[in-house]
Amino acid sequence: MKKKLPKLAIGFTFFVLFIIFSYLVHIDFFTNIDFNTTVKLQDKLPRKVDDFFSFFSLIGTAEVAGIFLLLILAIKRKLSLILTLFGFVILHVFELFGKTFVDHLPPPHFLLRTEKLVDFPQFYVSLENSYPSGHAARAAFISAILVILFAKSRKLSKNQKLTAYVVIGLYDVIMFSSRIYLGEHWLSDVIGGMFLGVSLAILSLILT
Repeated sequence: MKKKLPKLAIGFTFFVLFIIFSYLVHIDFFTNIDFNTTVKLQDKLPRKVDDFFSFFSLIGTAEVAGIFLLLILAIKRKLSLILTLFGFVILHVFELFGKTFVDHLPPPHFLLRTEKLVDFPQFYVSLENSYPSGHAARAAFISAILVILFAKSRKLSKNQKLTAYVVIGLYDVIMFSSRIYLGEHWLSDVIGGMFLGVSLAILSLILT
């Protein structure tokens, strides 16, 4: 049990950060930073990236992320990893809770740049508020799980692990940036989603 304490402490710390950050978002502490970040990012990047970033909106949906998580479980075939499915479900419960009780409107329509690449039904939380970002939470959740699994792997060399970490980090940077650039979410939505995803990923792997 003592070996599990550091993991429990880190997961709990990230969750506490999510709660504190949620309160600050609720009282509009990050309003100016949110708006300025979105405007600057859209000014710096060319409109050519609209389709590329919109593609990340597609692969960051609950359906695609859920399928990817199931693939991870199928490959590892560890019973203890089943808890990650529970963590993934709880993640969406907290997303729904945040978008219900945290008073935080999404970016105005004139900032929206998402291109609709595929037209098919999908599960999503559709409420007036935007906090936290479900895409950011799912990306952080799966990324944290992969990092932990790679770190514990004895089959991969240090260079292979480093390469995997770089790829995961790059994916997260693009996913997080896309939510802001496309005008789907504010910076604070993305940070809150990251805290939520990382905390639940670590806590759901507490038995591994």
